[in-house]
Amino acid sequence: MGRTLKHAWLNVGLVAGLVVLTGCGGGDSAGSGAGSSSTPKSGGTLTFAVGSDTGCTDPQQVASNDSIYSVRQLVDSLTDQDPQTGKIVPWLAESWDISKDATTFTFHLREGVTFSDGTPLDAEAVKADFEAVPDLGALAGLATGYLAGVEKITADDAQTVTVTFAQPNAQFLQATSTHSLGIVSLASSKLPAPDRCTKGIIGSGPFTLAGYAANQSTTLKKRTGYAWGSSLWKKPGEAYLDQVVFKVLPEAGVRTGSLQSGQVDAIGNVGRADESALESAGVTLEARANPGVVFGLSPNNAHPILKDAAVRQAIGYAIDRQQIADTVFNTGTEPATSVLAHTTPGYEDLSGQLTFDLDKAKSLLEGDGWSAGADGIREKDGKKLSLAITWFANSPTNQPSLELIQQQLKQAGIAVELKQNEISQFATILQTGDFELAWGNVTRADPDILRTQFSTALANFYQVPETGLEKTLTQQAGTVDEAAREKLVARAQEDLVENAYTVPVVELQTKLGVAKRVHDLNFEASSRIQLHDTWVE
Repeated sequence: MGRTLKHAWLNVGLVAGLVVLTGCGGGDSAGSGAGSSSTPKSGGTLTFAVGSDTGCTDPQQVASNDSIYSVRQLVDSLTDQDPQTGKIVPWLAESWDISKDATTFTFHLREGVTFSDGTPLDAEAVKADFEAVPDLGALAGLATGYLAGVEKITADDAQTVTVTFAQPNAQFLQATSTHSLGIVSLASSKLPAPDRCTKGIIGSGPFTLAGYAANQSTTLKKRTGYAWGSSLWKKPGEAYLDQVVFKVLPEAGVRTGSLQSGQVDAIGNVGRADESALESAGVTLEARANPGVVFGLSPNNAHPILKDAAVRQAIGYAIDRQQIADTVFNTGTEPATSVLAHTTPGYEDLSGQLTFDLDKAKSLLEGDGWSAGADGIREKDGKKLSLAITWFANSPTNQPSLELIQQQLKQAGIAVELKQNEISQFATILQTGDFELAWGNVTRADPDILRTQFSTALANFYQVPETGLEKTLTQQAGTVDEAAREKLVARAQEDLVENAYTVPVVELQTKLGVAKRVHDLNFEASSRIQLHDTWVE
């Protein structure tokens, strides 16, 4: 393997990157309850209300926060990422070696780890797991992107697995800390992708899947004998909770009322309108900004109208991001100042280019031949400037955000139709290209998320044209030097914003409401929850 960096952490500016934003309450964990002096105890059930369900219980095929909350608890990862510093730390892998050029990653697994079916979590299981990812299809886009360029995976011995890439791949170590590369059993690796979604997978995590009813609930039970948690966790061994129930309650008011009445212990997606009522009821509000690609409008860049850069750029100037952040999202939410959230490693402040300038939007369209019609909507060559935004009900802020964007774009002479689809259709719609503008975000605490989303060599759902952007995205993935990689990541953000291949709108801030009886409901590095250390009174 040549010279290696033992236990090296490929730093990309994470120390300053993962800033914790708090609403009421603070720190990196939610639900302090009766206070840190309380003695943790085992037992009990935590009931957590979410707003949606993707219809899948496989961590490697799930990308929506509401579903990640539950499936993250089923699997362990090779590594973990400290939410305070961004440092990559041991989990299933006690240590690792990385070749100097970041093409070869060797993980030394801890002994004695088993899946919940009793089979060993060894090098062969990890090998089979990673090799199965490319066959999972569209739903596993994140996992597939993390493993893109793999040349070979070898089980060197029972506790040693090596992943070799054809090109340098600086992002891979962080990728091994994500839920998308959580390790599943040999039996699960062999299952077809649809079966993994509906029947569930076998993991080695602190909880097992005890029940699943699509769009209704997910029930988890404590894994007895669990003894191989992340080095970041406080409690050794088994989790405190006996059971966790995730209830799907789409209406924000219903979730809020259920928490106030004690029917549930915690809720996700706390809205601005509910914050005061929850605080008055003694609920702790905890928030953390999500790293990754911000909420925005991603055009199908091959669409007859949207392949015109002037139209895409005009859309960006016609959107008042501050108004959306202040009106729709919870307190503390910030308007987008780049494609990446400001909590993401390698973030570049492009706020000067992401301004609200209605006159400039109109001027761009006028100069491009789009003239205002009698109804105010612009026309060109007898065709209306009318576009559809495809969206999914996986966040209560989606519809009000888009209704406000619809009003804002109308002021520039752009007619907008809002097309809601089932969450389960998300991957299919992107894969087929049957959309004009898509609304969404993607969370990851590494800037390589830009390559996952916009590389022409990967899925390229948004039909980004072949330009110098692809070279930049490829180079940053293979650059180990921190400063050099940051420059490339900055260049990629500038290219995406300048050409409006995507239109950033607002950062996502995860805000939870947590009852007093709940303690140590912790955020992990990607602003999702980790329940191993959580306990209830």
